[in-house]
Amino acid sequence: MPAKKHRTELSATAITKLKAPAKKPGAKAAPRLWVADSIVPGFGVRVTDKGAKTFVLRTRYPGEANAGRRELGKVGKIDLADARDKARAWLKLIAEGKDPADVEEQQRRAQVKKGATTVNAVLDSFEKDHVEGLRSGDQVKAAFTNHVRPRIGDRSIYDLKRSDITTMLNEIKAESGPVMADRVLAHVRKAFNWQMVQDDEFKSPIVRGMAKTKPKERARKRILADDEIRDVWAALEQIEQPACYPRYIRSLLLAMTRRNESAWMHTDEMESDLWVIPGSRYKNKQDHVIPITPAIRELIGEKPAGCASNSWFVFSTTHGAKPFSGFSKAKKELDRHVDKIRKAEGRVPMKQWQLHDLRRTGRSLMSRAKVDADHAERCMGHVIGGVRETYDRYEYLDEKRKAFEALASMLDMILNPPLDNVVPMHAEALP
Repeated sequence: MPAKKHRTELSATAITKLKAPAKKPGAKAAPRLWVADSIVPGFGVRVTDKGAKTFVLRTRYPGEANAGRRELGKVGKIDLADARDKARAWLKLIAEGKDPADVEEQQRRAQVKKGATTVNAVLDSFEKDHVEGLRSGDQVKAAFTNHVRPRIGDRSIYDLKRSDITTMLNEIKAESGPVMADRVLAHVRKAFNWQMVQDDEFKSPIVRGMAKTKPKERARKRILADDEIRDVWAALEQIEQPACYPRYIRSLLLAMTRRNESAWMHTDEMESDLWVIPGSRYKNKQDHVIPITPAIRELIGEKPAGCASNSWFVFSTTHGAKPFSGFSKAKKELDRHVDKIRKAEGRVPMKQWQLHDLRRTGRSLMSRAKVDADHAERCMGHVIGGVRETYDRYEYLDEKRKAFEALASMLDMILNPPLDNVVPMHAEALP
């Protein structure tokens, strides 16, 4: 049956009191009640024969010959003010020749897409497509896990603004230093650029000028002075957990390795008295052989308790099952002990330093020990005289062994200087 028509200025109280007319004798069904609003044309409330109330907009929609009614929402699920605003918005779309149903479907799809493209989702896809298998893959993932995901991971990439990136970088700078902030920026920039290749609608909020250091500052030349080496070694004696950390840190200097090269040291890579780092995880993509000197052998130690395998990661917190990875937390603990030592002796805090500075320090110590420059470079894994067609990973082993032994001797002299002939060495920069 047709709806009964009334026109009034709708109010929440009036809508609450609306009831469907009673069924007339002989009628198949009670008529529906239609109460039109006097404020917004075509807007009103429809009440069914069972008392259900719905906000409706009655007008001629694009593509339809006659006027029709479409629901705006159930009374109770949407309030009167919002229903009126929605009716006004629909009327505006209709005046522009747009069908509100089509517009809302487009918005719904956009919202679904928006929810599926959070920063976390993009980073997950980027890691799977681009990061996994890279030599630095673990560092990239750690940067995302420690610094990016906790801050903007749940945000849609379409909502990100330049100010969001700047705020994140400022927080990282305050927490972990400007160099780390710039590393994170570089990783996120690559991830967002990767996303733009597959997504026409996404534009990266990262722009030039966001870096927290200058290019000259990023080209580090920091090496540790003798007193700083002694402080670090003394602080390592005070660290109880993780138990492998002191040995790991010392390996970075004594073997002149990069952070992950030592962290992933595995017994499967050892051939008698040689440690062969495979090219798959070395920077120049070539195997790098390090003679295992007595000093390095001492760091390797024995099979860890609880290890069920016949091979294991040398520096591990999981009984050799996985390589050491808690770099940031352990480094902060190490720095805390160093500061404590220097404060107790009335010395100024130690200048900011990074684990990679130990590799550079080892190279400097070799120079002080009068090691031939070419042999010292080979100990660092640098190819001398260009890349050969055939690379002999076992060349210059004797020279390299003597160089690493000279490095260990120089370190021992620094840690245990003759009491009557102590010459303080200050931090210097490599040429």
